[in-house]
Amino acid sequence: MPCVIAHGLGQGAQSWRAVIDALRADCKIDCPDIHALPGQRGFAYPELYRAFAMYCDGLPEPLNLCGLSLGGILALNYCLEHPGRVRSLALIGAQFKMPRALMAAQNLIFRLMPAAAFEQFPMGRGGVISLMGSMAALDFSRELARVDCATLVLCGERDAPNRKAARRLAQAIPGARLQYLPGAGHEVNRDAPEALSDALRAFWAEVR
Repeated sequence: MPCVIAHGLGQGAQSWRAVIDALRADCKIDCPDIHALPGQRGFAYPELYRAFAMYCDGLPEPLNLCGLSLGGILALNYCLEHPGRVRSLALIGAQFKMPRALMAAQNLIFRLMPAAAFEQFPMGRGGVISLMGSMAALDFSRELARVDCATLVLCGERDAPNRKAARRLAQAIPGARLQYLPGAGHEVNRDAPEALSDALRAFWAEVR
């Protein structure tokens, strides 16, 4: 039963190394580089999602999907478009309706930042700005009730910008459970890898 981790913007598989190592004995984990998936022709969200969906389509079902931030949005999107193919969904610090005012402010800040500040992003500053702009209209609010798999909503205790979205996700997805990870901010895989590993291990054991 494949367990796929979709990392956040600016992250990669190495960011998840501690979590992957902790879970290796329990399941087979794939953590692809979502910024460089085969077939991806640009950094706009539709292209990113199309490549991610193609990757997941090539794996044996049922899938356990886990996504952080941007990765969580991709995982939720795939689950909604492929009912019955996903066995479980773990969403970490993920939005389901893009906060347009916040994203517009972020894009303005990105435009003012030096290009050197985007060295950790494979797509560079222009790619990040393009991606953020292409996501502004995303809104899965009316579709959350259609999620048909076991769902765990995770959020770092200190991740204030995403706590409200986490509560609303857990309320709107049938049977979803909400869990906060103490002491963690948005990047829980880096802030609290042990707590995150324990939460995912317990969740996947339940759905197995």
